[in-house]
Amino acid sequence: MSETREQILAGIRRSLKRGRLDAARETELREHVAAHRRNLVPARAAALADPRRVDLFVGMAEEVQATVARVISPAAVPEEVARYLAAENLPADLVRAPDPSLDDILWDARPLLRIRRGRAEAGDTASLTPCFAAIAETGTLMLISGAETPTTLNFLPDTHIVLVYADQVVATYEDGWDRLRTNGRMPRAVNFITGPSRTGDIEQRIELGAHGPRRLHIVLVDDRQKASDGEGK
Repeated sequence: MSETREQILAGIRRSLKRGRLDAARETELREHVAAHRRNLVPARAAALADPRRVDLFVGMAEEVQATVARVISPAAVPEEVARYLAAENLPADLVRAPDPSLDDILWDARPLLRIRRGRAEAGDTASLTPCFAAIAETGTLMLISGAETPTTLNFLPDTHIVLVYADQVVATYEDGWDRLRTNGRMPRAVNFITGPSRTGDIEQRIELGAHGPRRLHIVLVDDRQKASDGEGK
C-alpha cells in the first residue's frame, strides 16, 4: 500500500474514532468481498438461450431510443458506420477509442471516413467505442474506462457509436459484474449507458442530449470470427 493511501485511510479511521481492524475481522471482510454474493437476478433474460438473449437486448435497447444495426462480421462495420453518419446527415468525422480490438477492423474499406484515435475533444461530433458487456435485461451497455477506452468518448460527442459483439451480450447486470471480476483488473470507472442522454426536468418533457450524446447507435456484430467475404449486413 502506498504511503499516501495509508495516510488517507488513517485519517478516515481517526474520524471514526477507531484503529485498524484486527486480523480476524479483516480476513472475514476479505472473504466476504471475494465471495461476490449475487443480488436478485430477473428470470426473464437468464432463462433465454444466446440467440434469444441477443434479440431481447436489441428490443430493449430500441425501447429506450437507441438505434441498432446488426451486421454479419467485423468486415461490415466500416460500411455501417459510414451509412449511419450519412443517414443522420452528419460529417464523416469520427474519433475512436485506441483500443486494440478496433485496430483489426478494415477501416480503409471506407476511405471517406476521417478517423482519429484518442480522447474526445470539445469539437468532436461522433465517437466510436468498444463495449465490455451488453445487458439483455435492460438494453444497457457496460463500458469500462482506461487508457485504451477514454471515458470522454462516452459523453462529449453528440453522437456515440458502440461496437458490440453478440458474445458480449449477457443476461443481467450480475453477469456483467462477474465477467468484469474475471477480467484481471478493475477499472477506475464503469459506465452503464441505457439509451441516449435525456432529462424530463424541463416541463416534464423528455429532452435528448441533456448530459451527453443525443444519439446512441449500436453496431451489433453477429460473428466476430467470420472472415471478410464481401457480404454486407
